[in-house]
Amino acid sequence: MFLRNRMTTTALGALAFSLALSLSPARAEDSPDPIKLTLHDWTGQLITTHIMGEVLKKAGNNVQYVQADYLAQFAGLETGDLDVAMEMWETTGREAMDAGIATGKVENFGPTGMQAKEEWWFPEYMKEKCPGLPNWEALKDEKCAEAFSTAETAPKGRYLGGPVTWGGFDDERVEALGLPFEVIHAGTDAALFAELESAYQRQAPILLWIYAPHWAPVKYKGEWVQFPEYTKECYEDPSWGSNPDMTYDCGKPHGEIWKVGWIGVKDKWPKAYEAIKAFKIDNDEMGQMITKVDLDGQTVDAVVAEWMAANEARWSGWIKK
Repeated sequence: MFLRNRMTTTALGALAFSLALSLSPARAEDSPDPIKLTLHDWTGQLITTHIMGEVLKKAGNNVQYVQADYLAQFAGLETGDLDVAMEMWETTGREAMDAGIATGKVENFGPTGMQAKEEWWFPEYMKEKCPGLPNWEALKDEKCAEAFSTAETAPKGRYLGGPVTWGGFDDERVEALGLPFEVIHAGTDAALFAELESAYQRQAPILLWIYAPHWAPVKYKGEWVQFPEYTKECYEDPSWGSNPDMTYDCGKPHGEIWKVGWIGVKDKWPKAYEAIKAFKIDNDEMGQMITKVDLDGQTVDAVVAEWMAANEARWSGWIKK
């Protein structure tokens, strides 16, 4: 009698344990659907995105790369037609990112580890022709502006901005600060730096958009123009700053480069979501990789493969989180 009761109790305990296991939530698995990562038009972003893509492939995820406009991509991120954007720069993308997040359909996945700086830049040799630099007020002088002019802009100076899709409010900045300059937008990232290379070799006048992390401010001697320091109010409140009637009478913001994406990523691909959040690369690493592509002629795929091989212990930790 005692033995039979003991066996019954044991059997019931095993049954209860089995039921508990069956009712406990299983560890969520990632969807087999491809995670759509956006590609833009500058080398560093292509490298960042392909590194993340290769890491996700190692974790067993399907990955799809989609060419997208840097700012307009938020329409796709809000609907889930696009999933992850690996670089949103505090300097140029904050407003679009905040607007996307405000819809409740976009999430900030955290910093990439890189610090962004984007501003007007001039070669050191131009200081002789515009001695008040790097103070922005030197650019208000007509002689200084003419020193930066070209046949198409004279007597106004020429400022070579990035592609229009990058944003940056340079046209607004010129108007708000009363600068006798004309903004000419480069068609591509490659065209921007090809023009810098050509001008620098000839010691020709040039004033242009330079960003970091990048090889250009390391390779060439020069300085960023020192505008009034950015504040949020400068971009939103006309009464702020030297021009009481206009916004953008200051420099560009500096700060983080963020990872953002569709709000549904964490539920559809929970493991990939954690890996994306864990991703970290610093400015020095990125600058070296951009140099290998833009100056040494290596392909993005080759540079990414080299980084993956050299950093296996590091990225393996991202996909185990």
